[in-house]
Amino acid sequence: MAIFFIYRVKKTDDPFTTDIKTIRRRIKAMGKNKSVGPDRVCGEILKLGGEAMIPYVARLLDITMNDGTLPGDWKRPMVIAIHKGCDRSLVTNYRPVSLTSVVCKQMEHVIASYLRQVWDKNDWLYEGQHGFRPGYSCESQVITVCQDIADSLDNGDKIDTITVDFSKAFDLVPHGWLLDKIANSGVDSNVVV
Repeated sequence: MAIFFIYRVKKTDDPFTTDIKTIRRRIKAMGKNKSVGPDRVCGEILKLGGEAMIPYVARLLDITMNDGTLPGDWKRPMVIAIHKGCDRSLVTNYRPVSLTSVVCKQMEHVIASYLRQVWDKNDWLYEGQHGFRPGYSCESQVITVCQDIADSLDNGDKIDTITVDFSKAFDLVPHGWLLDKIANSGVDSNVVV
């Protein structure tokens, strides 16, 4: 059984634009040994290109977003096996790692930054939502819950807990519904394709 929360959000006209600051920050933070994806674009090229490379990456991401299509190499990951330890002849001692396009990862971060801006502006996210938000984390969620429990105990209140595991919830949500919900949150229609 799935539970959905309906939020009333005022529609905004926040057009998507590639955020140069996000690209600059991501390229600056990129490790020198970033693995090459299926498009064969090396992260080191972006890093060495520095400021001169940023407008070209931004333009490429703008074209991709406005056309609504991704290059084929951005959709296809290269999966490699990483040895975890012990006997190399056992398949169970390896874990798969998916290498994707370095440029596509930049686009993912630009889109995530845009979504956070629009949702923060529209006050769309619940204040108790901790994961995947700057300044919030799983640890901050645990601290909040522990503080709530301590406050309740101090007040002499009864405490009941219900534990629900949502680890597979995203896989069970009909993605069409999720896209409709995002489209109605005030974001540019080019972001929800």
